[in-house]
Parts: sequence; C-alpha cells; structure tokens
Amino acid sequence: MAVAMLAACGKPAENTQNTDTEDTTAKPAQSAANTNVSNNVSTEGMWMPRQLPELGDKLKSLGLELDPETMTDLTKFPMNAVVSLGGCSASFVSPKGLVATNHHCAYGSISYNSTEDNDLLANGFLAKTLEEELPAVPGSRVYVTVDMQEVTDKVKGKLSDDMDGATRFKAIEDAEKALVAECESDPGHRCEVYSYYGGASYYLIKQLAIRDVRLVHAPASSIGKFGGDIDNWMWPRHTGDYSFLRAYVGPDGKPADFSEDNVPYEPKHHLKVATQGPEEGDYVMVAGYPGSTNRYRTAEEVSNNFTWYYPTMQKVLAEWSEVIGNATEDNKDAALKYASLVAGLNNYAKNFTGMMEGYNRSDLLQRKQQLEQDLQAWIEANPEASKKYASVISDLQKLITEKQSTQERDLLLGYMNRSSMLSAAQRLYRLSLEKQKPNMEREPGYQERDMTRFTESMKRIERNFEPSVDQAIWTYFIERYNALPEDQHLESFDSFFEGELSGDALQQKLATMYKGTGLTETETRLDWMEKSPEDFRNSNDPFIQLAVATYDDRYAIEQRQKAMGGEFAELRPQYMDLLIAYYNEQGKPVYPDANSSLRLTYGLVKGYTPPAGTIKGPADGNDGKDSFVPFTTLRGIEAKYTGEDPFDAPQALLDAIENEDYGRFHDEELDSVPVNFLTTVDITGGNSGSATMNGKGELVGLVFDGTYDSINADWDFNDNTRAIHVDVEYMLWVMENVDHADNLLEEMGVAAPTEESTQ
Repeated sequence: MAVAMLAACGKPAENTQNTDTEDTTAKPAQSAANTNVSNNVSTEGMWMPRQLPELGDKLKSLGLELDPETMTDLTKFPMNAVVSLGGCSASFVSPKGLVATNHHCAYGSISYNSTEDNDLLANGFLAKTLEEELPAVPGSRVYVTVDMQEVTDKVKGKLSDDMDGATRFKAIEDAEKALVAECESDPGHRCEVYSYYGGASYYLIKQLAIRDVRLVHAPASSIGKFGGDIDNWMWPRHTGDYSFLRAYVGPDGKPADFSEDNVPYEPKHHLKVATQGPEEGDYVMVAGYPGSTNRYRTAEEVSNNFTWYYPTMQKVLAEWSEVIGNATEDNKDAALKYASLVAGLNNYAKNFTGMMEGYNRSDLLQRKQQLEQDLQAWIEANPEASKKYASVISDLQKLITEKQSTQERDLLLGYMNRSSMLSAAQRLYRLSLEKQKPNMEREPGYQERDMTRFTESMKRIERNFEPSVDQAIWTYFIERYNALPEDQHLESFDSFFEGELSGDALQQKLATMYKGTGLTETETRLDWMEKSPEDFRNSNDPFIQLAVATYDDRYAIEQRQKAMGGEFAELRPQYMDLLIAYYNEQGKPVYPDANSSLRLTYGLVKGYTPPAGTIKGPADGNDGKDSFVPFTTLRGIEAKYTGEDPFDAPQALLDAIENEDYGRFHDEELDSVPVNFLTTVDITGGNSGSATMNGKGELVGLVFDGTYDSINADWDFNDNTRAIHVDVEYMLWVMENVDHADNLLEEMGVAAPTEESTQ
C-alpha cells in the first residue's frame, strides 16, 4: 500500500489519463458457477492458519485444491514458504532462498545502495551472479515462522481481578519475557508473544531470523513505481511493484551476520511460480503478515479516529513531507537518503485522506452505535451474560475517554523524536540505565536479545541522515509542540530551551546543537552504547544533555501509559468475549484483528462498481460506463506515458509494447499482457509483498495496494473492498523482455523454452 508504505497527494482527474484507449475487454470467468459465487459470497476475514479447517467447505467450493488441514502446519507447504520482512510480507520462490516481494518493500535497500553516480532507484538493479548481489539496508531480516503455540494460560495465569493497571501490565510483560527467553534459547530464532481478540488469548510465535539479506533484482522505479503518488490507491493501475531479495546463512546453515563465506538459505518449501495469471472469477488466496486492523473498535473510537486522528495526521504527514522536499531541493544525495521516508509519508497522507472521504460516505459509525445498543439489549435479556458483561461497554468507554484527554500531547511528544539525533540520544541514555538491571528486568527493546537490532539501528542512521534536513524536520515538530496549551508542555524541555521555541532564537539554538553533537558519527554512537549513566550526565553533547534533562518527565508519561495499557488489558478481552459470544449465538465465526502475525485471506478475481461519477470514458481497466473490470494491460502503460515522472517508462519497455512483443505471456482475450488485477481479498498494511496464490498454491501475483474505495478496510469490509495485485505474467514479461533477468527466470523454473527443448 501501497499496503505497507502507504503514497500521496491529489486524486487524479477521474482517470482521464486513460481515456484514449479502447481496452474494455476483461478476461472471461472460467465458469458461471464462479461468477455466481463471486456475487453472493463474502470473502471478509484475515484468518489464523489454525482456523482454516472451519472454512474448509467454503474454500473448496470457491476453488481451493489444497487440504485446509495441511495448511495449518507452519512447517509444511505452502505456509512455510511465506515469510515476513518485518513490515512487509514475501515468499520463497526458489530452492536457493530467492525471495519475491514488492518494489516498495525493497525501496529502502534500493535507496541505501544508490548514489548520485549510480541511482538504482532510477536505473533498476539486476545481479547476474550471487557475487553481484548487494547487502540490503542494515537491520533487514527474513523471518520464517516455524512454530506457533497457544500460551494464554501461561500469560494470564497470574493475573487477578484486584490488580491495578500498572501491576497487570507488568505481570503480562514479565510472563511474555519469560516465554520469549525460553523460546530463544534455540539460537538463531526470534520469538514474540502475540495477543489475539484484544488480549483474550495469547500465542507464542517462533521464527527463524535470517539476518544476511541481499538485494538481487529490482526494476527501474519507472516500472516498479509507475504512476507514483498520483496512481497510489487508484484503479486502473499499471504498476510493476515487485523485486527480489535473497536470504543467506552461514556455511552451517544457521543465521549469521553478513559474510562473503555465507551461502544461500535453502528453505524447506518454496512456491512454484506460475507462468499464467488468474482469470476473472478465479479463486485466489493471499498469505502474509498484515499489520493491524480495528474491526472491533467501539463507536467512540471510530468517531475519534475519523474526526480527530486522521485529519490531524493527514495534515502532519503532508507538511512533514513538504519540509523534507524543501530541505532536500538541489541536493540529490540528501533526497536519496530521505526517498523511502518521503514515499511512506506521502502514502499514509493519501491513505488518511481516503479514510476520511470513505468514512463520510459510509454508515460505519451508525452501525457501530447500533451494534453496541444490540449488545446491551442482548446482555440485559440474558441473565448469564448480565452477570459477566453488565458494565463492560460503559467501563471501556470511560477508559477510552481518559486516554483521549492527552492524545494531542502524546502524539506530538512521540513525533518530537523524529530528530534522529534526539532519538539516538534518548535511546542510548535509556540503554545505559537499563543495563544497570538484570537482563530479564530490562525494558523490552533493551535486553541482550535486542542488542544486534539496536546496534544496526545506530548504524542505519548514517545512510538516512542529513543534519540540515533533520534540523528542518525537528523545527517543524517543535513549532507544533509550542502551540500546545501550556499545561501540556514538558517543563524540562521548555527549561532546556529557555523559552527559545520559535523564530531566529530557536534556529540559532538548534544550529549550535547540531554543530556541537558528536552523534552524527556512527562510531561515536556505537561508543555511547558502552557508557554508564554517569557518563551521560557529565556529557557536554547538547542532544545527550537534552535526553538526560527530559528523561524523568518522559518516563512518568510512559508509566502512566503502561498503567492505562494494563487497564485496557483487562477490559478489551471482556469486550471481545462479549462480541464473540454474541456472534457465536448467530452462528458467525470470528477472525481476530490483524496483529502482524501470519494470516491467510481469500477472494475472487472481480471488478466492482465505484461511486457515481468516478469513471469517465472507456479506458484500460474500466468499461467506460459505470464499472471497473478486473484487469489492466500494457495498453494502459502506453496511454498513460508522458515521458516524465511518475508516468515515465524505460525505452525498452515502450519498444516491446509498440512492437507487440508479447511472446508467451500474450493473453488472447485481452490481446495484450495483463499488468494488474483486482480481487475481493481482505488485506491491510503489512500485506505488501504477500504471495497471491491460486487454488494449487502457485504464485500468480503479488498484492501491493487497495483501491481508493477500500481504504477504510482497516475498520470496515464491504462489497466494494478490492485488493490490487501485480500479475505474475507482467512480472515475468518485464524480466524476460526488458531487464533480461534470465538467470532468475531459470532459477525459478520459468525460463522460456529453447528451440532444443521444444524439439
């Protein structure tokens, strides 16, 4: 978004870029049965693998050919081939650790390896041999889920009704840390405890953490990001949003830091790459790691998010992006350093704009309010339910109201840390304090298990930091902080600046701080990881002085937030138990909100009818009347091409289109090569790069975005919710005809047949 790093600015002029084309042909449905199913069956839900047998009959009726029981085993096909990149999803597509994901998921690594003289974002990148592959951005990981165990009793076993919020929070945290420590006694693995249904249940998930990740192939951004921020969240779409990484391990087969001696990881399973994409009406499924959804939030939370949080954030993100743009103007090297951040900011800003527009067109709030009325009536009509849930809704509402009372201050204080220097200073000082404690008593993020990632985060600053840009960003957030009511200020922060929080005085103060800090140097930051709290208190580095001066105030706020988290940990599970009991009585299975753990979603290839007035004229991807067809083709690229970003394209691609060099990927019904397609699959941020599979578990595409009419999918799923995928045929066609990635096609088993092989 594209599903993980969401994009920007104005909505295009009702798809007028496409109106010169006549491509109104959609691939036909394979059968009338599929068409009927797609009109009558809801495909809502991000399901835990263990829930798939409950859906078995439905999935098989739609087109699943695999055994749902087998799919619950995370060590077997296809789930073992699906991996997380820690923010994006991906999948193994060869026996040698080759990983397919979105272009925007590898954007940071492409940017990291780019220079002013060799801009890989503009030029693309292809390693013809293993030796030519480049290290991904520091901190990159490939996480392979190997085990998942329910640990609800172990987490909640020591909780009691008389605990206050702070005590409850600590009890849960201590239980989770103990479980993680035991799990991670197996070297090379990363373990986390995830809560489901608001904390009603907990699962311990164990992942092999591969930390030598390398960039293998990415098309030029004029392919991988074709349409840019203008087309983001839009349909019709013509984006080749794919790239390839490779996972490496030590010669012993275990995770290891980057080394020339490392070898490609050999996964137990990988996905077979199909050479033909899906047809209209076909069943598809997406396996990945969706970030978070809010499908079970209360009416008050819905109202607050759409009337305060999203409008506030949309403005902040758009202005933040503008600040970076102004600060990097005429400085290409700085622009490259911040390219990935800007892409994310613009994506989220557009996402929030669409969220608000979709909300204003919907009856989501009214439905939430009606649900709570129905729940209360159900409670009052059931004596057993009344004993358990009588005050749950009202108690939760009181806590939500309390949390909202400081939300503006908490939001801004969080963003004050967008100064890389202040953030580094605060984290380093906190590390020095935490290291005074036994390892198991340390704050998560500062334990021994976290030190590799902590070190990488300190190293990563170097390639994504420019002092003048950082100062401009921090200035913006200080000015927003300065506008807060006086009683929401941090006294220690104001005292440090001696009231100089605006204008020339502020700029002079900041300039002095950036000039006087040593934290701009990687080795200096790494040295501070070994310092004592006393060293920090005696330091004359201005950012370290600020981190020390404000620590007590920030810590007090953190403790109150934890206490509130403990209170939510008591009430939210009760509310979810109430919802589940209510829905179960109606025979409705309930999937948990997304939480970055492995999920499977399913759907059908299908177009949709958008709000009136969206479509004007026949175009590639619409029928020129009142609906969107589910496929776009190469003709749409040709129609949108302007020769300027974001509608530029490599000459080799344009030549192949003009010459109709469709080859083996020619679709007779479309009379072209399919580029992107729509499905009813239920996705959210984090699903970016997820494998789109057919009923056999073969890779037929990669999901990368949703339509503008689907932006509210984090909160609501409806008949017009659609996901956008890059078609495997377009990926392979570009690799074969434009980038000549023959080595990768051969590795994936999809190389073009030679004359000899066909004789």
